[in-house]
Amino acid sequence: MSINQSGWRPAMTAAGDAAPSLTFTGNRALMLEEALIFEIGDSETTGVDLADTLVGEDRLAGLARATPIGLPGLSEPETVRHYTRLSRQNYAIDLGLFPLGSCTMKHNPRLNEKVARLPGFADVHPLAPVDTVQGALGVINELAVWLIKLTGMHGVAMSPKAGAHGELCGILCIKAALEKRGEGHRKVILVPESAHGTNPATAAFAGFTVEDIPATPDGRVDTDALKARLGPDVAAVMITNPNTCGLFERDLKAISDAVHAAGGYVYCDGANFNAIVGRVRPGDLGVDAMHINLHKTFSTPHGGGGPGSGPVVLSKALSPFGPLPFTARMADGHIQLIEEETAGDDHPDTFGRMTAFHGQMGMFTRALTYILSHGADGLKQVAEDAVLNANYVLRSLEDVLDAPFAGAGPCMHEALFSDANLADGFSTLDVAKGLIDEGFHPMTVYFPLVVHGAMLVEPTETESKAALDQFIGALRSVAERAKAGDPALKSAPHFAPRARLDETLAARKPVLVWKERPAA
Repeated sequence: MSINQSGWRPAMTAAGDAAPSLTFTGNRALMLEEALIFEIGDSETTGVDLADTLVGEDRLAGLARATPIGLPGLSEPETVRHYTRLSRQNYAIDLGLFPLGSCTMKHNPRLNEKVARLPGFADVHPLAPVDTVQGALGVINELAVWLIKLTGMHGVAMSPKAGAHGELCGILCIKAALEKRGEGHRKVILVPESAHGTNPATAAFAGFTVEDIPATPDGRVDTDALKARLGPDVAAVMITNPNTCGLFERDLKAISDAVHAAGGYVYCDGANFNAIVGRVRPGDLGVDAMHINLHKTFSTPHGGGGPGSGPVVLSKALSPFGPLPFTARMADGHIQLIEEETAGDDHPDTFGRMTAFHGQMGMFTRALTYILSHGADGLKQVAEDAVLNANYVLRSLEDVLDAPFAGAGPCMHEALFSDANLADGFSTLDVAKGLIDEGFHPMTVYFPLVVHGAMLVEPTETESKAALDQFIGALRSVAERAKAGDPALKSAPHFAPRARLDETLAARKPVLVWKERPAA
């Protein structure tokens, strides 16, 4: 049937009536087609009418723009509509379950946002006199106390601004401690295959040589291989627990004891602390340093390029080497900010500073609000529910998707699958694209690298059974299509605003500058 003059092509509904399958606008009801902003407006016009005006001599000392700005001119309603329409094409935690593994995308309670936006916190300046910001410093101090208690550690550095920044802080503490002992010759850091990828990068950045430790068939650290490699040249081991396979490293205490006996230190990547908070204290497992991603464990918005926060808890052996500044509560209740000029000779072993100021105030406020609203028992339930949800996903799908470590016992906060049992020619990418058609953001794909075609699902503690059942049903349906070799899956997604991209070409030859297409 041909397209009529109004631009749409009738199609037959189940009732036999004609219904449009193509529309003049490209819109499909509330699914709105949106052009690029350059295609909506043009650089020769503006969004308002301005009369020609005689302009006198400017006072910009020759810095006035000499060429057109090159941006499209749109009216205010056109501009607002453009970005609102684009926002409707985004997936968000407020729309549905976020299954991304390795990068917790949990609900961020609005209470946290409200508190963080209180003027006393939102408008505080890092250079304000200490006496005028006692409330803000009190938040930092109280949060520090909570983090020390929850981890069973001795001290904490609050200033690191992200997970990898926290890793660097911990490694610099270890480096300073070794130099203090006269053992600066220890230049090797051992990193298991199951650790996060930033761990070896951080160690190398700090001047150490990185050596891999293999994983066992059940996805955990090969403890015997690690112990065999310990020696006088080993500075530390960097271990992720729970690890990137979503499994708890059950031998961590034995590993810590062996590393300490050999004169090294233990760094734990705490990015997955949300799986064990309130249940396990890393300090009890012999950990010397561990960063905590406030933007993962304690509900700070994450994943959109926003500010992170990575405080580092330290053992008694490493606390003297921690960075400045830090807060201290005086006998009279006054909060003192300990910096270079106030530290005197009390902290001679500090390695220095990590940042210009004191860390991410907005993240501290959100995290403390989250902690206080949950309480100690609530935080424990957070971990329990996160682990319960992940295991529910794992056991509900292990019969249809390959689950390489399903036999290793319960997983922790994330369930790991692979594409090993799909039909020939079908891969993890096809499953991910098919999931988009089902209305879900795909899970983490091709990570961790130790599993070929990995699919990592982290439902977090905030999802109900009904939400999990819907996601499980969707993923099961897509997986069954991939196992059956459904050719339509190779071109999915079909219902998204844009079809599948050539991601290789997009990565190698990105189009970063707008160029108007020649007229047809």
